[in-house]
Amino acid sequence: MLEKEKITSDFMDIQDHICKELEIEDGKGKFQEDKWTRAEGGGGRTRIFQNGNVIEKGGVAFSAVEGPTPDKILQKLNLEKADFYATGVSIVIHPESPMVPIIHMNIRYFEMSNGVRWFGGGIDLTPHYVDIEDARYFHQEVKATCDQSNLDYYPKFKKWADDYFFIKHRNETRGIGGIFFDRLTSHDAKEMDSVFGFVKSVGYLFPKVYRHLMAKNKSLPYGENEKKWQALRRGRYVEFNLVWDAGTKFGLDTNGRTESILMSMPPMANWEYMHQPSTGSKEAFTLDHLKKEIDWVSI
Repeated sequence: MLEKEKITSDFMDIQDHICKELEIEDGKGKFQEDKWTRAEGGGGRTRIFQNGNVIEKGGVAFSAVEGPTPDKILQKLNLEKADFYATGVSIVIHPESPMVPIIHMNIRYFEMSNGVRWFGGGIDLTPHYVDIEDARYFHQEVKATCDQSNLDYYPKFKKWADDYFFIKHRNETRGIGGIFFDRLTSHDAKEMDSVFGFVKSVGYLFPKVYRHLMAKNKSLPYGENEKKWQALRRGRYVEFNLVWDAGTKFGLDTNGRTESILMSMPPMANWEYMHQPSTGSKEAFTLDHLKKEIDWVSI
């Protein structure tokens, strides 16, 4: 039977691997580790990256927390009262250049003392400027990873991401999506091992695709106009994470560590009243592609 100790250890290995790969591609910055403990049980290690060659601010956080399940979580997830254990790796990277996309990845495991257990996670891309070639590459790589485990995963989880990473009050997607999944489980031990294998493959996909996107776009020219647009798109990112993101709400509802929960915030963002990009501009092109149900694999 798959044990939480094995899952926890493998997640820590994934955090180590991702941090190493990002440091190599950035070429300058280094992750600073902050180990912390949770009063109710467990803790984690939050690694923050700042002021690199490519990455302006990034976080790769690992946590493993446990204890009595808060009533808010029991009610929200319709669960019976029992203790919980949750572990995972969560990442958000904000680049210096507006030509390099923001990226997010999360893999997680949740179990309760009454036998309830599942995996969840996802990976999604939020470009400041939509680049069709980059979007196609990203989704093709994500699809290939999904297909290695289950041919139903990509179409199902891609739609889930389109619906999840949607800023309802703006009527636009946060970015070009990716995949999102939750409550993946099985009573069959072999199938549960397979699910865990898929979850880990998402974790190891992250540095591969992001190193490619960093290398491809980091030297592209940009100016004041692009930086202003980047700040506005970062504002949208803040809006989603504070208003709609379930992970943020779960962390706060379980008395999680605020600094780690909010590491996803950009170093600087902006809001401009009634901003409208010029017709035919690359900014307008981006807004036109922040929609659900785009077939990015074959666009």
